Amino acid sequence: MNSFSKIIIVFGLMWMVVSCKSDNSPNYQYMPNMQYPVGYETYGAAAILPNGQEAMVPPSNTIPRGWLPYENENTPEGKELARSMASPLDSLQMEANLENGQQLYAIYCAICHGNNGAGQGNLVKREKILGVPSYADAARNITVGTSFHTIQYGLNSMGSYTAQMNTEEIWQVSEYVMKLKQDLTK
Repeated sequence: MNSFSKIIIVFGLMWMVVSCKSDNSPNYQYMPNMQYPVGYETYGAAAILPNGQEAMVPPSNTIPRGWLPYENENTPEGKELARSMASPLDSLQMEANLENGQQLYAIYCAICHGNNGAGQGNLVKREKILGVPSYADAARNITVGTSFHTIQYGLNSMGSYTAQMNTEEIWQVSEYVMKLKQDLTK
C-alpha cells in the first residue's frame, strides 16, 4: 500500500468522525441525569412523604438530645435564682471538664473576654466591642450559676450560645470561667 492510499484512508476516517457531529441534534449522553438533574419539590405531590404530608411537629413537652430543661427564666429574678445553683457535672471528672471547658472557651468566648478572662480579647483590643468587664470585677459577683444563665440566655450585647453548645458544654465553660475568676483574683 502506497503512501497516497494511506493519506486517503486517514482523511476518510477524519471526515467520518467530523461529519457525525451535528449542532441540530446533540450526541448521545453517557449519563444524562448528571447533566440534567431531576428536581423534586420538597413537599410537592411527588415528594417522599405520602398524601402531601408536611414535616411533623415534635410532640409536646419533648426536648432535643443533649439538652436538659433549665428552670430559671430569662429575667433578672431568674438570674438571681441561678446565683445559688451548683454545677451538676461530676466532680470526679473535674479535670476533664475543665479541659473541655477551656477548649470551648477558646473557641467561643476568648475573642471577646480574652484568654485569661480579663476582658481584653482580640475584638476589644481592636475596639470592635467595648465594655467587656473582667471576671475579677467584684461588682459582677459571678457564680457558676450566673455564668451558666448568661451563656444560656445572653446578657447585654452578648448573645445566647445555646445553639453552639449543649447543656453539658455550657456547664463546662461555666466551670472554666470560675477557674479564670479564681486565677485573676489571686
